[in-house]
Amino acid sequence: MRPRHIGLLVGGAFAIVLTLVGFTALVKSRQSTPAGQVVTGVASIGGPFTLTRSDGKAVTERDFLGKPTAIFFGFTFCPEVCPTTLYELSGLIKELGPEAEKMNFVFVSVDWGRDGPKEMASYLPAFDGRIQGLSGTEAEIETVTKAYRVYYKRVPVEGGDYTIDHTASVYLMDGKGQFIGTLAYGEARDTMLEKLKRLVAGA
Repeated sequence: MRPRHIGLLVGGAFAIVLTLVGFTALVKSRQSTPAGQVVTGVASIGGPFTLTRSDGKAVTERDFLGKPTAIFFGFTFCPEVCPTTLYELSGLIKELGPEAEKMNFVFVSVDWGRDGPKEMASYLPAFDGRIQGLSGTEAEIETVTKAYRVYYKRVPVEGGDYTIDHTASVYLMDGKGQFIGTLAYGEARDTMLEKLKRLVAGA
């Protein structure tokens, strides 16, 4: 077994717990809003970033405006959560049929130390070709993860290698770059598909 596979169950479970805790806190913060205060109903998730696509081209958040976007944060050495999520997302894209062309699908690597355009270009062909791979420097990844409120942390494993605990949800953004909701890890397939259909319909 390769070192990066050690701690698979712990890392995957921890990522799910972090996702649930984060969004539970977000819901509670809305519920505790003082009377009379205006609430928009849209969480402050998303914002400016500059990253590099797997073909080497620099892109920003503006390149994805005009279409709804499903964006997932992970890394190519991820043993379970990432390949499972990307595989499921590929299936959903297929089920959307022609409607899938009305959306952006993005995979951002938080592993700035090991993932670059070359690694992303090698990894993503295993999934639907419409999923764009983005990577960046440490500073660029810090910027985009803070904007999207994504948790990630390097965790040392035996042999001197490391894995990464990270938020496991897919973020759904509308065509204006505003946060709409998420596809949760392990969520029912029919529920996820319906969310994507509504997102496209509301674009």
